[in-house]
Amino acid sequence: MSLLDLHVLSKRFGDRLVLCDVRLALQAGEVVSLVGASGCGKSTLLRIAARLDKDFAGWVRRGEGGGTAREVGVVFQEPRLFPWLTVAQNVAFAAGAPRADARALALLAEVGLAGHEQSLPKQLSGGQAQRAAIARALFTQPGVLLLDEPFSAVDAFTRMKLQELLAGVARRHGITLLLVTHDIDEAVLLGDRVVVLGTEARGIVEEIAIDLPRSRDRRDPALAPLRTRVLDALHEAHAL
Repeated sequence: MSLLDLHVLSKRFGDRLVLCDVRLALQAGEVVSLVGASGCGKSTLLRIAARLDKDFAGWVRRGEGGGTAREVGVVFQEPRLFPWLTVAQNVAFAAGAPRADARALALLAEVGLAGHEQSLPKQLSGGQAQRAAIARALFTQPGVLLLDEPFSAVDAFTRMKLQELLAGVARRHGITLLLVTHDIDEAVLLGDRVVVLGTEARGIVEEIAIDLPRSRDRRDPALAPLRTRVLDALHEAHAL
């Protein structure tokens, strides 16, 4: 059974049709990268999957281990940390009270923030803040983690480090990821599948399997033809 199965028959913003007949299923432990042109509905589809947007025609179903809203975690483009809470309190906030506990501290150590538990968000760099956001999303032990361009606001070197962090998190926690990204290298490096969303509500125009074992070396020449396939699909979808 899929951990997350959704079918968006239609999604509109006013008179504008954004998504039409989009069907996507995520299997346990799978990493799916979602790419497409700006405005094609990638982030909207993610919000629907998270049940943050219910104004659409269709359905979202969660399989075994995904029965409640708290079992799906979300990481946004911005960290969205509470500025008045410490980093550890932000991570533990999902427990219902801003009290740091052993699990929050362990997650912060896992994402490379040991020693920053009592810092306030304003004392963190952009990359550190997004690490904290990932730790917060993991706190409720979700079966599925949805990420909306989580590394778009950081520099290239920090982005590479965060990509490695995310790959490690997915492997250690056995978690299913749906990653929205504009970065083709990132999509191929991290994903087991790359799903290409078309413009003008054309739906999914192509799915490209990345048949390489994880974890991957970004220098691996086997990634080059896969990047080309994704580029070709984006050109055919008029995304480039």
